[in-house]
Amino acid sequence: MNEEFRNYDVQPINIQRTYPLGLIFLLDQSGSMSEPFGGDPNLSKAQGLADAVNKVLQNLVAASRKGMGKPPYDYFFISIIGYGYEPTEDSVGLVFGENIAEDGMVPISKIAENPLRVEKRKKQKYVGAGENITEEISFPVWFDPVLVGGTPMCKALRMAKDTAEKWVNSHPNCLPPIVFNFTDGESTDGDPEPVAEEIKQLSNQFGNVLLFNLHLSKVNVTPISFPNKEDTLPDEFAKKLFRMSSVMPKYMIRRANDPQGFDLRLPDGARGFVFNGDPASLVTFLRIGTTSNLR
Repeated sequence: MNEEFRNYDVQPINIQRTYPLGLIFLLDQSGSMSEPFGGDPNLSKAQGLADAVNKVLQNLVAASRKGMGKPPYDYFFISIIGYGYEPTEDSVGLVFGENIAEDGMVPISKIAENPLRVEKRKKQKYVGAGENITEEISFPVWFDPVLVGGTPMCKALRMAKDTAEKWVNSHPNCLPPIVFNFTDGESTDGDPEPVAEEIKQLSNQFGNVLLFNLHLSKVNVTPISFPNKEDTLPDEFAKKLFRMSSVMPKYMIRRANDPQGFDLRLPDGARGFVFNGDPASLVTFLRIGTTSNLR
């Protein structure tokens, strides 16, 4: 066994080209994703989620480069699965454009080369003395928000399970992948908890596949982030998503609790789960889950 992986639960792993990390994103694209995100009437849940995941892809591309202008090393392989979109309300499939679309996991170098477009966006930048300036930045877009149909979460989770299982079997010397599920409602095609358990049981010599869930809220309420007990949650739907979620590795909890970083003060046994998530908690959720040590 690679000595670096012995204490995977305790310490972060140095991701290498020979030991890449797989990331699988499941995006609810049902009709209710047109609702305001976190009470913001100018931002739909679909757009907020698309922006956040596009930004994560941009960050992963940047983190994989070893110098300006150089192509990224393939530290990451990524799959993004949308569910509840056209042509039928229970459709499930990959959401990358035709230049990227392929079965399974896509190397970050291929993603870097094939955005749908690069937009110019405005961003506020703090320059000191209580003053902000507006600057224009380049924002690569790999996929656009979609919002139509139901919430076939079971079907999406089964596709994620197949993808994760193929990755584990074909990469026995790599860490098992992390699956992120983003939804704003209950499954419309059955109980997703059994297939979630099947995903979490996938494993190799370094541990189990991780499944994290984030519920997006349409109202401005305080999110319930990374709980370690289900009895603190408000309803059976929240408790189900909690049970579906993996316990966070100890190194990830340490990162979340770092006073120089997120300073979240999470308890032992915290799960990768957020209920009634708003835009800020979505960004934190993704940053904690996708930050890795690269070598």
